Amino acid sequence: MTHKFDTLAVHAGAEPDPVTGAVAPPIQLSTTFVHGNAEGLSYQRDDHPTQRRLETALATLEGGGRALAFASGMAAVAALLDTLQRGQRVVVPEDCYAGTRGYVTEVLPERGVEVTTVDTTDPDAVRGACADGVALLWVESPSNPRLRISDLAELAGIAHAHGARLACDNTFATPVLQRPLELGADVVMHSTTKYLGGHSDVLGGALVFARNDDFAEHVAARRLLTGAILSPFSAWLTLRGCRSLSARMALHCANARKVAGFLARHPAMERVNFPGLPDHPNHAVAARQMHDFGAMLSVELRGGHDAALAFARNTKIFTNATSLGGCESLIEHRASSEGAHSHSPPGLVRMSVGLEDADDLIADLAQALELP
Repeated sequence: MTHKFDTLAVHAGAEPDPVTGAVAPPIQLSTTFVHGNAEGLSYQRDDHPTQRRLETALATLEGGGRALAFASGMAAVAALLDTLQRGQRVVVPEDCYAGTRGYVTEVLPERGVEVTTVDTTDPDAVRGACADGVALLWVESPSNPRLRISDLAELAGIAHAHGARLACDNTFATPVLQRPLELGADVVMHSTTKYLGGHSDVLGGALVFARNDDFAEHVAARRLLTGAILSPFSAWLTLRGCRSLSARMALHCANARKVAGFLARHPAMERVNFPGLPDHPNHAVAARQMHDFGAMLSVELRGGHDAALAFARNTKIFTNATSLGGCESLIEHRASSEGAHSHSPPGLVRMSVGLEDADDLIADLAQALELP
């Protein structure tokens, strides 16, 4: 029987324990296992039962052939980018997570990997960047922090025409809203710390591969050697988050639409970056490849840097803190958080819209914008 996504999210990797009959997925904390056991387990750094459950769930939710869990999102990013060899080239987006930008700016050139930056929302610009050869095309959609939307199906065609793989950071969208592998991507990356964990209490990352092939096995072998495994407790918390993901995303998205609509009408705003708004430059692409528009947005204030800092400081329900995807709403002046690798405009504020009452969130933003 073929099940729909919401059913898969609840049950994937969460089968009742065959020994005890426990309905809730158990956690196994052992670091070592008896040789010759039926599961082929040896040592926790190699693999462990709770991680296996999580990886089953992640592969199922993204429609992939294999998933690998990592100790953090950046560990997952690094594991994929480290497959690039000296003399190869990677194309990355102009607007992307500062940690990813830092890695491609500082680490990859030291290893002889060429990095080209391009606006991935412009397919012609991507074709031009790939014309001289490329091994990997990296894309974020929606992007962090400007919420740009790239046409994943078209980018997959461009990457494959040039003999490259397409990797997509799907952290903002989650598999509830967007399935990059179905659009032609070869690998999906998640910071599972965010919506998949969902409660701001667990760190983790993941790669989901379209195929369980030699490339996926190569990355798995590298994870073993570098020790970037996800701990059992973190794997268990993340699996628990996956089971409620669909329900949480529905409320996240509904709240974000209301918040974005309010901000789009506010005179203090120079720009509201939210793909659900009809005037967003990539709205049509988002409507075509996403089931909903997510719960992340950013705004650029007419008052610039000082107004943005004051806005983030003056909220009472929105917490002024880094990260995203938890139950609570978060707000931050992004350039201050990103540090040396920031490309964010000085007046940009990023928001993660949580699960509180939307009217309360809007009232909070309204009072924050009135204060000096």
